Amino acid sequence: MKKELLTLGLLLSLCGHVAYAEESAAASGPAEEELSASPSTSTEDSSGAYRSRKFINLTLGIEHDEKLPPIPDNVEFKGDFRRIVTASYAKDLNVIRFTPRNEGFATLTIHDKRNGKIVAEYRIDIKKSKLDKVVREMRALLGDIEGINIKIVNDRVVVDGQILLPKDLARIYNVVQQFGSQASSLVTLSPLAQKKIAEFIARDINNPEIEVRAVNDKIILQGWANSQDESARAEIIAKTYLPDIVIEAAEEKGVIKKRKPANDGVINLIQVKESAPKPPPKMIQLVVHYVELQKDYSKNFKFQFTPELGDNSQMTFQTGGESAGGVISSITGTVSNLLPKLNWAKQHGHARVLESTSLIVEDGKKGEIKQVTNQPYAVIGQNGTQGTAFAEVGIVTTITPVLMGEKSGSVRMDMAFKVSSMIGSTPAGAPITSSNEMTSSVVVRDRQSAAVGGLIRNSSSTGYNRPSGQKNPIISLYASKEFAKQQSQFVVFVTPVVKTSASAGAEQIKKKFRLRD
Repeated sequence: MKKELLTLGLLLSLCGHVAYAEESAAASGPAEEELSASPSTSTEDSSGAYRSRKFINLTLGIEHDEKLPPIPDNVEFKGDFRRIVTASYAKDLNVIRFTPRNEGFATLTIHDKRNGKIVAEYRIDIKKSKLDKVVREMRALLGDIEGINIKIVNDRVVVDGQILLPKDLARIYNVVQQFGSQASSLVTLSPLAQKKIAEFIARDINNPEIEVRAVNDKIILQGWANSQDESARAEIIAKTYLPDIVIEAAEEKGVIKKRKPANDGVINLIQVKESAPKPPPKMIQLVVHYVELQKDYSKNFKFQFTPELGDNSQMTFQTGGESAGGVISSITGTVSNLLPKLNWAKQHGHARVLESTSLIVEDGKKGEIKQVTNQPYAVIGQNGTQGTAFAEVGIVTTITPVLMGEKSGSVRMDMAFKVSSMIGSTPAGAPITSSNEMTSSVVVRDRQSAAVGGLIRNSSSTGYNRPSGQKNPIISLYASKEFAKQQSQFVVFVTPVVKTSASAGAEQIKKKFRLRD
């Protein structure tokens, strides 16, 4: 008896499921077809229109967002889905959110209101799982990360999707590890991440001639740079933006083997432009005046007790003694508007211009002015033969001008002067020369003069004599004395004039001397 009752109950249960399936098919309309094994298909109905069909597996208590295919503006939702799930449609995003309420299987169809045709179809299967708590906890921890989807597949919580930041990948890994075998991650870095990184690199390089591309997890730099330093700078910026290397599970277990990125994943193909020729260096004209500044002192003393006996008497003095000495010092300064002051000193006898010269020197190059005289004198060789030797006397000037800046107008001059002169001769006839050297470094403005002095000479003389032609020296006493002192200082005035080229100012010279080409 019990066996017959169990058999009858089983038959009734099967009949109920078949009746429920027939009711569901009737509610969906006569045009519905049997379920396909494919999770997402596109089917052509009897009218020739295509509709999207997809199977959705949901877990009770876990919401799910589904991206819809392109659908018309005016649509209508039909089906028996409302008894197991709540659907909310966001038209601006074209996304429908499913909130499961009961276990079961239902169908959602989307119809075009204009003609009533089905444009999309969803078969929804809702089951209750013990992993719903795990899903909720993982969503609470990872919900702020864009691009991931947390779902239950094959009795396991799976985190899937593509993200932009490698640090989010490390965070997902740490959360999944907390749930052990109940959860796993299939999240990868999105190709858009590399594209965004390439855009940031190009923005920081800020050179429209340098292109930045992301290819196969590598950054390629190509284009033209103005210098090698600019190319190296672009490479450093690219390496700064590179994300950390992510080792995937397949790579860790040896399923795949990635090539090691050369140069930290940055391929520098930037070519350097040939630098334009530098402008020619500026020329500096050096105007040099060798000046002797003098200061004289003279005073006479006379004692006469008898008048002179002749009206045309003359008196001569012989130099009783002469002394010469020199004091070497270093006096430097700057003089503005030199020529008028120098002319005034010449007119009043306070200065004597020994030499004036000019030369044009390239910026930073050494210029030399050598004005010497070879003084010959006789010499006796070892074998008693007579020969001739020469003693150089004169002025040797060496100046190296350096322009301090392109627009500063200041010139630094490293100067060296050597002055030699004859002061006498030996009994054998060999000349006795005196040599003095000065070195100095000054900075002056363009067209200002630098005064460099280093040699002071002192000379004094005293003379005693009586007038000639005195007829009565016994009764006439006549005495005279003259004392003279002379002091001179040798000063060099150097005036730099900055010129764009060696030919600058040539027109003025031609006009002054009436020269023609």
